Amino acid sequence: MRRGRRGERMAVNGEINVVSLIDVMMLLMVIFMITAPMMQGGVDIALPTADVRPLEAKSGVNVTVDRRGQIFVDDVKLTFDEFAGSIKALAEKKGGGGVYLRADEAVPYGTIMRVVAAMRARGISEVGLVANPEDPR
Repeated sequence: MRRGRRGERMAVNGEINVVSLIDVMMLLMVIFMITAPMMQGGVDIALPTADVRPLEAKSGVNVTVDRRGQIFVDDVKLTFDEFAGSIKALAEKKGGGGVYLRADEAVPYGTIMRVVAAMRARGISEVGLVANPEDPR
């Protein structure tokens, strides 16, 4: 505090300057808006296109087969034997919302069938095949 005349004190300013806090908040909001689309998780694959309708958002297990035939369950890489042994427990842990199979369009049909057969052998009957919708041109 600064003193004016002898014995006279200035009033204390108890306000907080929030303009700088708003600037920081706006900057963080812009950063999150720019980076959020880039943070979409998942394995990088090229889904095939088909005449499909969008799926409703449900909780379920995402099984991904990349172009090299590697299997990922919710972004965790597994061997085929690990996948076959644990898919039933993973599907039940997610609440039984089904299994969504995402496979690269370059994956051989036989590889996809092995994955589907392993799921069917463990009693998983709800398997959704994920594809990109075709352009409506």
